[in-house]
Amino acid sequence: MTDTRILVVEDDADINEVVCARLARAGYGMTAAYSGSEARMVLERESFDLIVTDLMLPGVPGERLIADLREHGSGAPIIVISARGAVDDRVAVLAMGADDYLVKPFDLDELAARVESQLRGRSYATRGLGEDAAAVRDGGDGRMVRGRWTLDSAARVFAVDGEPVPLTNIEFNIVELLAAHPNQVFTKQQVYELCWGESYLVDDNTVTAHISKIRAKLKASGTDSYIRTVWGLGVKLDVEQP
Repeated sequence: MTDTRILVVEDDADINEVVCARLARAGYGMTAAYSGSEARMVLERESFDLIVTDLMLPGVPGERLIADLREHGSGAPIIVISARGAVDDRVAVLAMGADDYLVKPFDLDELAARVESQLRGRSYATRGLGEDAAAVRDGGDGRMVRGRWTLDSAARVFAVDGEPVPLTNIEFNIVELLAAHPNQVFTKQQVYELCWGESYLVDDNTVTAHISKIRAKLKASGTDSYIRTVWGLGVKLDVEQP
């Protein structure tokens, strides 16, 4: 069993019930909300380790819930379940701050696997990368300084010039991966498999959307240029960029 708490926001009572039941069997503590308005009230008084939400909700729409959570600094992973399956819809919601997106109808076991992936307590940024990753740690305590960036991997806190920048779970994994290996180019597939912890099966712009969101959060500090696109290859961290 686990102390992990998950909020499911879904107005279809049958879907809400089966999702909660499936995740409860995996050992998670479940809370159900049946509208965006109810979810907002629950979130005002309770905190959750992960949120599963539909988009088309009574009251407050799912997009507004996602935006509110990110605007208030919540880094809890958000998995969207929606009948809207167009690529543009998925990219827009991921860019808004969601961490994953499943199109209805979806397999409950797949949802459970994606929940587990989001909740893994360890970062994938240094997984399988050998001694080079450990060598770039400052002081051996998981803290890194890259230009004006500071990352504390143990606390999962990212700051620019000492000011914390709220990142989602996946966004932090991406920033940590790049910071651990400055000037090394990572393909989209490598970023996905290391930061999501899943096999990269199809290019649906998920990685691009998350990197765009990170850059948007960094734009005010002027350090968005640290994340450099190497056309035709991938992305890398280059703190020498103007």
